[in-house]
Amino acid sequence: MRSLVLAAVALPLLSACASTGGVSSYQKDLDRLEASCKAREGILTPTGMQTGHPETEYACTIVGGATRISRN
Repeated sequence: MRSLVLAAVALPLLSACASTGGVSSYQKDLDRLEASCKAREGILTPTGMQTGHPETEYACTIVGGATRISRN
């Protein structure tokens, strides 16, 4: 019973700490990388790597724009 009460008190405190930290540097880097990719008409796709650096965890896949086919 006592551990249930402690959990009920601790969970809201832990979630409050997690939500007041602001935007992490990882998220800022990811946002910058996504904006750059979108500007080139691409989308970010996961590489499968987990390094803690968005530049190595995501690749920009170009989905529009460039083509070798002439559309006259």
